[in-house]
Amino acid sequence: MDSESNAMLRQRASRRGSRVTARNSTTGSPTTGSPTTGSPATGSATGREPITVAELTIVSANQASWADLQAIFGTTGSPGHCYCQAFKVRDRDWRSLTDEDRRDRLRQQTNCGNTRAASTTGLVAYLGNEPVGWVAVEPRTAYPRLLRSRTPWQGRQEDQRDESVWAVTCFVVRAGYRKRGISYALAAATVDFARKHGAGALEAYAMDTEPGKEITWGELYVGARQVFAAAGFTEVSHPSLRRAVMRIDFATELPQPHA
Repeated sequence: MDSESNAMLRQRASRRGSRVTARNSTTGSPTTGSPTTGSPATGSATGREPITVAELTIVSANQASWADLQAIFGTTGSPGHCYCQAFKVRDRDWRSLTDEDRRDRLRQQTNCGNTRAASTTGLVAYLGNEPVGWVAVEPRTAYPRLLRSRTPWQGRQEDQRDESVWAVTCFVVRAGYRKRGISYALAAATVDFARKHGAGALEAYAMDTEPGKEITWGELYVGARQVFAAAGFTEVSHPSLRRAVMRIDFATELPQPHA
């Protein structure tokens, strides 16, 4: 895709009507995070201000350009190595794939740049015209490695093949924009996106972080417990010391008040 096409997609993303809205789970209104349920960080180590939901445009990944998604993932570190394939590829196949293979798989899965695509696998956040964040969200059955993992299923009776249950499995925030609340907005947007696409429930397999303890991206890419709590998820199991299964069942949600 040439630079002119990329620019056109950015302009569409900044004004498109099919934007995914992140909403407060209690009031139904746009949210900037709640101090009672786990608020975004108040800024990065360099003193940058937190970014509010109102400043972000969040769209389905097929409405973003591939160049924009690549800018978020970068070419180094865990994101540029995994390309959100950790739960998509079985253990026996992982080592046979190069970084380029995983990158190509993500491009095919997201349908980036194809605004008429029937499906995609996540959402992209923009701050103005700058792509700043990604979150993976789709039916749980799309993650074969997740289905074979023991941790998400411990302590509960769950039909792993239930196609109505969706899952949030990965966050990537672009370098330079981290610790500013973007993951909170992305988590909230997954709720609206999954509900609109017919999901009966939405799950996440979050890290239960400890105050003052440093967590690496390699652990926290699944999202922190407080991020999902702020988006209206509730804990349904705690299969290990640091892992919590968070969930929203749309069938049991209270009706949202009309504006």
